[in-house]
Amino acid sequence: MPAPSISFEFFPPKSLEASFRLWETLGVLAPLGPDFVSVTYGAGGTTRDLTHDAVKTIHKNYGVPVAAHLTCVDATRAETLEIAESYAAAGVTQIVALRGDPPAGADAFRPHPDGFDSSVDLVAALSATGKFDIRVGAYPDPHPEAASMQDCVEYLKRKVDAGATSAITQFFFEADTYFRFRDACAAAGIDVPLIPGILPINNWTRVRSFAERCGAAVPAWLDEAFARADRDGRADLLATALCTELCTDLLDGGAPALHFYTLNTPALTRDICAALGVTAKADLARVA
Repeated sequence: MPAPSISFEFFPPKSLEASFRLWETLGVLAPLGPDFVSVTYGAGGTTRDLTHDAVKTIHKNYGVPVAAHLTCVDATRAETLEIAESYAAAGVTQIVALRGDPPAGADAFRPHPDGFDSSVDLVAALSATGKFDIRVGAYPDPHPEAASMQDCVEYLKRKVDAGATSAITQFFFEADTYFRFRDACAAAGIDVPLIPGILPINNWTRVRSFAERCGAAVPAWLDEAFARADRDGRADLLATALCTELCTDLLDGGAPALHFYTLNTPALTRDICAALGVTAKADLARVA
């Protein structure tokens, strides 16, 4: 089997130490030849300027396509589209368009009075410019604000109809979760690539807490497996094996690519990619 198509998500650095960590992560993963890398916004748009700087630096210096996250939070329509235009002017034409998480202390998302009401509205406005390849989020486990998976399917259909060209899923732990969602999307007439989001488990306690906050179902067997692995000092080995198996099952089942949430920690993602047959490309290694 040929090596799969891959992509990576990073978050922008908030300190000098974090900057070194991001550039080290890029130095390790960029040579693997990802289809693209994405750079997130913080909750409530708190890292907006840092995201812009990171996107433009990666685009200029690392030889890989960059997809910039763009959200509806705490900005007017004009401000948001101005940011998008600045990306286009810099040669960054891939955007991950998201509603975004509420600012700290807010109990729910509330649009700016002059801003976009939803990710559907943001996608439509970006699509109308004709300048961007627009990726969106998708939820194979129901979003915390959704009543069911079918609600998530129907909302994704609205984003695709508005102009989204592909979707990246929230992470999940079992391949069947993705396949059920993919089949439901196909039945709803969604025909864009649906890329599974993969979260390598660097720390099970933190990942489990994150999963609970974002609505990802946590199988009981994972708690038991990591409890045993922690006692035996084999947590990293277990994480690599489980994630590699998940990725292999997804690819065998027809997933078009894999998108890794790296948390700016490259070693586990690199090892999983190696197990999948993804190796460094000499020309990109020289650039990085």
